[in-house]
Amino acid sequence: MNWLMVIVGAAIGAPARYLTDRAIQASHHTGFPWGTFTVNLVACAGLGFLTGAATAVPAALQDLIGPGLCATLSTYSTFSFESVRLAETGAASLAAANAAASIPAGLGAAYLATTLAHTLVG
Repeated sequence: MNWLMVIVGAAIGAPARYLTDRAIQASHHTGFPWGTFTVNLVACAGLGFLTGAATAVPAALQDLIGPGLCATLSTYSTFSFESVRLAETGAASLAAANAAASIPAGLGAAYLATTLAHTLVG
């Protein structure tokens, strides 16, 4: 049953990542990869919340949300590729900003969501 929940979560997360990324990038006319930045923050917050609420969340739902939805919603490989591509195309400052902002923002989102879950779940 666990593997099925992961598959269902992934079937939701991967298209959600793609569609969210495209929608956000279409509305921002800069070279910064706002779409990838956004989906990664959302996934970090989702995993953080799940971690904080783990004792109150059934295992099947944890599998659906964690390794299913959030794992396919986030994309470290695209973050890395976009950072390298920005640097190679002369946008070194955007590449540096992406790298410098993404990691602490993701960690912060996970921490805040974990704290929120602990507060709500107890």
